[in-house]
Amino acid sequence: MIFTVSLYLSLTIFALGLLYKFWSWVSLKIGPEAEDAPVGLRASAAMGAFITSLFSVNLVAIVKALVLDVLLQINILKKDFLSWLMHMLIFHGFMLLLLMHAMDELVSEKIFDGYYSTLNPYFFLRNVFGAMVIIGVGIAIFRRLKLKPLNQVSGKRDVIAIVILAVIMGSGFLLDSAKIVSQNVFDQMVVDYAGFEDKEESIPLMHYWAKDFGVVFEDFDEFDPEMIEEGKEMHVDFACADCHSKPDSLFISWPLAKVMKPVANSLNKADAPNILYYIHIFACFLGLAYLPCSKFFHIIATPITLIIKRCAAPRPNPVLKANRRALEIDGCTHCGNCSVHCSVRPIFEVLGNSNILPSEKLAATGDYAKNKEKADYDAGMFSEGSFICTECNRCTDVCTAGLNLQDIWLAVKKDLVRNNDQAPFEKLKEKAAGAVTPKDAVLKPGKPGLEKHLMLSSQADTFSRCFECQTCTNVCPAVGLYDNPGEKLGLMPHQIMHSLALGLKDDATGAAMVWDCLTCYMCQEMCPQGVKVTDVLYELKNMANQKIEEPV
Repeated sequence: MIFTVSLYLSLTIFALGLLYKFWSWVSLKIGPEAEDAPVGLRASAAMGAFITSLFSVNLVAIVKALVLDVLLQINILKKDFLSWLMHMLIFHGFMLLLLMHAMDELVSEKIFDGYYSTLNPYFFLRNVFGAMVIIGVGIAIFRRLKLKPLNQVSGKRDVIAIVILAVIMGSGFLLDSAKIVSQNVFDQMVVDYAGFEDKEESIPLMHYWAKDFGVVFEDFDEFDPEMIEEGKEMHVDFACADCHSKPDSLFISWPLAKVMKPVANSLNKADAPNILYYIHIFACFLGLAYLPCSKFFHIIATPITLIIKRCAAPRPNPVLKANRRALEIDGCTHCGNCSVHCSVRPIFEVLGNSNILPSEKLAATGDYAKNKEKADYDAGMFSEGSFICTECNRCTDVCTAGLNLQDIWLAVKKDLVRNNDQAPFEKLKEKAAGAVTPKDAVLKPGKPGLEKHLMLSSQADTFSRCFECQTCTNVCPAVGLYDNPGEKLGLMPHQIMHSLALGLKDDATGAAMVWDCLTCYMCQEMCPQGVKVTDVLYELKNMANQKIEEPV
């Protein structure tokens, strides 16, 4: 009764969560297009696009997206093999466990003749699929701890999702191991299937199962070879062999069962298999109910975004564009790849505002869209993170989920401008114009720990390789905007590098070029000498920010 109620309750919560997500996709207002489109129009447009795609040439694109982008995850493989391996192991391992084990009555029994969960290869494959998930999670944790800024963006949702997944997987392996050594499980099996009238009749079978199947019996701890042979014959005669393979093929559960042997009788008395069964089942139900609110919801949302990417028209309907922006908030896998490649990431190292990083800013965009009228979100931090973006399009290019992040950032900026929110860099530039000039650029001490981020312009070897070839200046889009860039920008990028090499930090800090830099990294990438031009310009902005008594 409890099992049935819990199942239907979790399914109901899951269904309500899906409805809520669909509602958010057609109701969240990000950008001017969303402000002018009512929910009914957006919902009908979404349904119309879905139906039209099924009966058009887009069906080929949908199949292609499902095979290449969802099942094989080619986009991730092109970017990073380790990330691809992690996603493949977790996604396919979990889905195979779901289909072949959790839903075995609907899937495995229909596909495979003579299927039993305790027969090989199904018995063995269950450990394989579980190991795939565990290895994938291990790679995810390794990447999160090793790669910067991935180790700086883990949130509560990440922790909760990992804990629930760990409980599901851990209790599953422990359940298998506890059932292997349990006398209660063996006795129940004998009652249900062997039909012995007297327990004494099952003693030979007990000897055989104790030796080859790892069951721990309280009644004896020594094995009689004759009993074992007789039990082996009974194992075949009573059809035990038809539905039970030896568990020594379980490369995770079998070693765990051996570890449990010294306390097997205590576990048996405590009915450990039954307890672990309920822990495992209820953890699965909890994961199902929590799925629409968790990080793992991207297993549903991301395939949709990948399909849309392949099927979307070059100039989509504004209403569909508004829907796509809302959907893409849930389609983010939070892999952090965009944050690693973000061209404005260095300023996050100084300001510490997580909204600067694309992966975090996308989550904050959802909060902004839900609460902008109530002003419940952190407006200052979100505005700063939004306007610091230089629209270099890198995050969109490297996104493995197919999200058009550039379109979202532009839409958010339009919303902020409509609300009369000025870009923080504009405020800082106005204050710096009076506070930092070529004549008085003497920096005040920064906050503790900041000095490690402000060392580039103090190191002569950073600029010693620059021979003023002007490549950085020639490829700079900010320089290309003006007919007379020297008049507008003060110093060109190569001149700023040369000034710093000569020790003229005050002249370099006061140049307008520092503030007009788009941080597209073209100069740094094209420099034949490897001079960190963009990083230096970034640092000069940060130094100017420290010079001002009340940094913006």
